[in-house]
Amino acid sequence: MDFENKVAFVTGAASGIGLGIAKAFAANGMKVMMADIEEEPLMKAVSDLKAANGVVEGIVCDVRDLEAVQAAAKATIDAFGKVHVVVNNAGVGGGGETGDIPMETWRWVVDVNLMGVVHGCETFVPLIKEHGEGGYIVNTASMAGITGVAGMGPYNATKFAVVGYSESMRSELEPQGIGVAALCPGWVNTQINTSSRNHPNKELRAREGSEMLDHINEVIASGMSPDTLGKWVLESMESGAAYIFTHPNWKPVVGLKAAVQAAAFDAAAASPTVTADKGAMSDLSTVTSVPKD
Repeated sequence: MDFENKVAFVTGAASGIGLGIAKAFAANGMKVMMADIEEEPLMKAVSDLKAANGVVEGIVCDVRDLEAVQAAAKATIDAFGKVHVVVNNAGVGGGGETGDIPMETWRWVVDVNLMGVVHGCETFVPLIKEHGEGGYIVNTASMAGITGVAGMGPYNATKFAVVGYSESMRSELEPQGIGVAALCPGWVNTQINTSSRNHPNKELRAREGSEMLDHINEVIASGMSPDTLGKWVLESMESGAAYIFTHPNWKPVVGLKAAVQAAAFDAAAASPTVTADKGAMSDLSTVTSVPKD
């Protein structure tokens, strides 16, 4: 699609990946509504982009709250008339050792990383369909949504869910001229390692920050620039990507997982127990959620 003068809504836009994407969109002639839960850095980011001649506005929005997302959608329409591109990017880190993760942290991570994406899609997709001009949904997952990592259960679970949700929506919306991509970055230089600063329970903020994420500070600091990622997201959308990966050196990791999965299929194919059941040889045409490209 041609992005000139199109309208985008981006969550988690005050910093990191969201800000990098907002910059790339604004620099390429898009009008952008930037949303974030942190008001002060959001307003600074909006001011900086306006100073660079970007056509942008900002709104404070907690993506856990459906009504807040709906209000942000209304503000976007009021400001720009319509919306074509939605980037459900807001996310938090969360993990720990299984059996020692507070349920409150589980719910927080699920509410932000998964339900925040759901709220964005359920709110904005009807608005994109309404104008009939097509559009694009980008849902930020992670390489942690492609392969599991020890000690990151809540984060992995939500990011896997975002990938599956995106695959499902792509098959559904593609015939209507709406693209859907799962953004699965590797290490990016963001503040994800300090996302516990927004944990609703103050006591759990220090716990997550010190026990779960501090040990990867150095790795994150040396990661890809969010500005580079923002440009790559735009390029990927221009080519109609279903998945947006960022780190080519992760390919062998994904390949290893695929090999393990293929071996599991081979084991099933070699099993008399499995192959004796006609239902095990079901028609693949019933699978409709696999991206075509």
